[in-house]
Amino acid sequence: MSGERPYTLVAELTYRCPLSCVYCSNPIDLERHRDELDTESWVRIIGEAETLGIVQLNLTGGEPLARSDLETITRAARRHQMYTNLITSGVPLTRERLEVLKESGIDAVQLSLQDTTPALAQRIAGIDRFGAKLDVARWIAELELPLTVNVVLHRENLDRVGEFIAWSERLGAERVELANTQYLGWALANRDRLLPARAQLDRARKIADEARERLRGKMEVLFVLPDYYSDRPKACMDGWARRFVVVSPDGLALPCHAAHTIPGLEFPSLREQSLHRAWHEADAFRRFRGEDWMPEPCRSCDRRSIDFGGCRCQAYHLAGDAALTDPACVLSPHHDIIEKARATVAETPGSFRYRTLRVLR
Repeated sequence: MSGERPYTLVAELTYRCPLSCVYCSNPIDLERHRDELDTESWVRIIGEAETLGIVQLNLTGGEPLARSDLETITRAARRHQMYTNLITSGVPLTRERLEVLKESGIDAVQLSLQDTTPALAQRIAGIDRFGAKLDVARWIAELELPLTVNVVLHRENLDRVGEFIAWSERLGAERVELANTQYLGWALANRDRLLPARAQLDRARKIADEARERLRGKMEVLFVLPDYYSDRPKACMDGWARRFVVVSPDGLALPCHAAHTIPGLEFPSLREQSLHRAWHEADAFRRFRGEDWMPEPCRSCDRRSIDFGGCRCQAYHLAGDAALTDPACVLSPHHDIIEKARATVAETPGSFRYRTLRVLR
């Protein structure tokens, strides 16, 4: 039995989405994941999550609004006294449905912005829904729901960090999260077009730092550095299978969003077993939990209980082995992969590869 206790359930309700964002963290092979869990299964999983000690639920996707049973799932979370975040593009949403979702148990909303004008947003998301997002933000404020504005940063929009912060102020956000792209999934496929140069990143960070001081006590400004420009990796999901559990649309229990892309790991299906059993007994969850699995230089590093060796998915997709030190770490024998990617940042390296499976049914 694992001594680790999760506190957040990330429920990926669907991979369907009206947007085609070029940095999407959903799997490249989206067509393989159309068989979604039904309402009854999600309600059961939420009940099992409470018995594990989980207190927070993130409803995400794809676009969770694509689920016609979202309100039923939200009511289940309220019955189990979970703090529930809706992580959404805001499309498609009406004020009436947002009112129902609030009554059903939504406690906060995280709304994504792709860019600061309709044309720029369309270049990233594949369609223009900029005006609709502003309407949604207004409704969130009118209904007095806490609002976080989520922005994925990359070369195409880093120069507009100041504008993103200004938009967040105007929208009445409590928090703006300026998170540089994590290069997995569709973002890795588009890395040559998305990865910024250090000078551009430094300018954006300076603007965010100044805004953080100016807005202290009024709006939280969070700027998340990209792994490719950090000397040490982040503790991905606060460490493998330590505090977060992700459930994919087709029912796999996962330590993180992209874990099922690592070959050789068999993740349990919650169609066949309980969340409790998956968390405590599944070999895939135990594989990289804690420190015993770590190679050098992680094993003797004084940060091993801080960053837990970094991202297992990044280790696999960049260096070919999930059991290696994350190449983002300057101490990794494979750090040259990161250095080469930074050194080859180009101005106009080609066209985007847009994510698929857009249709909402």
